[in-house]
This record gives sequence, structure tokens and C-alpha cells, in this order.
Amino acid sequence: MSTQQKTPRDDTLWRRVVRELADDLAVDAHVRDRAGKSPCDEVERLQEAGLPAFLTAADPALGGGHGADLRTACSAVRELSAADSSVGELLAHHYALSWTSRFLAGPSGGRSAETFPRLDARTAAEGWLLAGATEPPPPGTGAGPGLTLTRADRGGWLLDGRRAFDSAVTVADRLVVAARAAGTGDLLVALVDPAHPGVFAEAATDRVGQRLTGAGTVVFDHVPVPRARVLGTLPADEHAVAPFTALAPLVLRLLLVHVALGIAEGALAEARDVNRAAPPEPAPAPAHGLPDDPYLLLSYGELATAAHTAAAVAERATDALTRGLRTGWTLGFEDRADLAVLVAAAETVTGRAAVQLTTRILELVEGAPPAAPGAGGGGPGFDRFWRNARALTARTRPSHRLRDIGDHYLNNTHTRLARSA
Repeated sequence: MSTQQKTPRDDTLWRRVVRELADDLAVDAHVRDRAGKSPCDEVERLQEAGLPAFLTAADPALGGGHGADLRTACSAVRELSAADSSVGELLAHHYALSWTSRFLAGPSGGRSAETFPRLDARTAAEGWLLAGATEPPPPGTGAGPGLTLTRADRGGWLLDGRRAFDSAVTVADRLVVAARAAGTGDLLVALVDPAHPGVFAEAATDRVGQRLTGAGTVVFDHVPVPRARVLGTLPADEHAVAPFTALAPLVLRLLLVHVALGIAEGALAEARDVNRAAPPEPAPAPAHGLPDDPYLLLSYGELATAAHTAAAVAERATDALTRGLRTGWTLGFEDRADLAVLVAAAETVTGRAAVQLTTRILELVEGAPPAAPGAGGGGPGFDRFWRNARALTARTRPSHRLRDIGDHYLNNTHTRLARSA
């Protein structure tokens, strides 16, 4: 479902494009969340705005691309997530996958180094939206046993298996998937056209939150994968993975941190609008009472402080990881471990803040009038913020992140963190 797209070319323009799209998404976010349809319209809006090409440098022959850094992409994801976190997550996964070329090309170039820039440029020029995952599914997550590649008679590979994905599999233009090679156990990353008759996608229709990400399960039945569509290889021995290549999962995790931060900030801003619109009460003010209600002011002071704290931790991790990406293949294992600690801290602080803030906001707006005509009740769709925060943060285990941070701080365990996802 690719479309020819316009591409933001400077900071002033892209900020305006993102702001306008966020405002557009916010108008009917509650209605679209309730409908829970496949995000075809949302993807079209992203492509028309040129945002899928944000992280890809323009190619002189193919055009397209903005060449933004990770900080710029995180800012765009955060702002869109404040309006509609499903769209923010969908774009976050795309951005992480669009840098697959950089992480797998290798310091010395080679065939993959020649293939990747062309793939990146074509992704930008065509306005493709990417979906998939470049790592095997963690055990016990319900994502399935993973995918396998077997040698085809005439060269190349055949892809088989079943796997659940969190984003865009029902609307993606291309899938970037990791599969185990039969015989070697190496993890190969392949580009697959979801329109192939051997690819079957089934939408996840019963999600509690993040309903418009296009999540679902994909079945691959003897799908041919030519050698040119094998984008790179991750060795079966995780100790052999280069530190720079191991930044790939950190990029996705950090982008999802900004989705959670956007949820918290979006919920806080909408609740503020509702409470500002509350009419004066002659009786003692309830929880949603007058703007000068000291208890209401205290609550908003605590919530705003929690949001500011989460933003500060996330921005520190973002700055550090952006610098790490610029370091490239000279990045060391200890450097990667330090970055992993910052991202883990951002995940923990932001995830907790998003859940706690969206829970408390449900109480603050309970019984308040709608912020706008037709919004539909005292809490006009505010449950979606809580549901989205819960659905997004439930995929990570804060206790594991905190254990790794503590181990790193107390025992200086650089090596294990350098390989940890």
C-alpha cells in the first residue's frame, strides 16, 4: 500500500508536518480506538506526510529520505504518540527496522553493505512501511516458535513458520524478519513481500490496548527468499555479535520509551483541558473541581513532575544512544553496555510513570464535563490512555531491567549487558 510521498527537508518543515499530523490524529483518536479497525487510513496519513522516510538519507538516483538522526525520530514518535500512541508505535517499529542496513552491513562492507543502502533508499523513495522483527521471539511470549529458512533447490531459501508481531503486519509494504537457517543455526534477516501468496496475515482483534498498530500473526508457507533479499546474518554465537550491531534492539526499545512518554504527556494534556473546562461549583470542589482547588493543583503538580522526570531520563538516554550510533563500528562492548543501562533506566522510569499517571488521571476526570462538544462524557475516552500504557509496558519486565542496572552498577558487568537485548 505504498504511495508517492512528500518528504520534510528541514527542521522547521518537519516539526510543522508532525504537529499538523498529530493534531489531525487527535481529533478522532477516541473514535478510531473504539472502532479498532486495521490502520490503513493512519498509514496513508503517515506516508502522505513523508514520515516513514525520516531516518533514511536521500539517494541521488531514487530521491526520498530526510536523513534525520535518532533524536529527531524519537521526537516525532513522542509527539504523534501523545495524539495516538498506536500510530506512534507503528512508526517506531518502522524506524527501528529501517536502520537494519546500518547494523548488519559490517565494518568492512561486502555484499550486504552494497545491498543495504540501495534497500534503504528504495524504502524511502517508495514510501514503504516496514514491519517485522530482527530478533527471534523470546520464549514464553506467545509469539510462536519462530521462523526457519531451508535451502531451495535452485538457490536461495524457503521461509516457513508462524510468528506474532506487535505492529503493522496487516498493513506493511514489506516485512523484515529474522529466521534460523537450517543446519547452521545462524539468524538470517530477510526482506519479504507480504503480498506473496505464501504469506498469510491474521489481525489481532482482541487487544486490550494499542488496538490500531496493525498487530497480528503471520504464517509463511514455503515463501521463496532470493539471496538478494537476505539482508544479513547474525551468528548463532551471541558473543560474536559486534557491539554496534547489538545496538539494534536498543534503538527499538528507546523508540518505544518515547511512545510511553507520549501516552503520559497526551493523557496529562487532555485531562488538563477537561479540568479547565469544569464549571464553577457552589459546593466544596470534588476531585475534578475548580482550577484553584488545592487538592487538584497538588495532583497535577505530582503528575507533571512525574512526566518531567520521565522525560529527563528518556532524553538522557536518547542523547547518549544518538552519539553511540554516530560512533559506528568503533563502538566497544563497554560503551554498548553503558548505553543499555541508560535505555533500561528510561524504560523503567517511563513505563511506571505512564501507568501511574494514566491511572490517576482517570480519577481526576471522573464526572467532569467533556472538554469539547460531542466528546462523550466526563472522561472522553481517557480509558484508552490507561489501556495503551498497560498494553505497551506489559511486554517488558521492570524487575529484569532493574536487576541488570543493579548488576552493572554494583559489579561492573559490562560483558553481559553488552550482549543483553
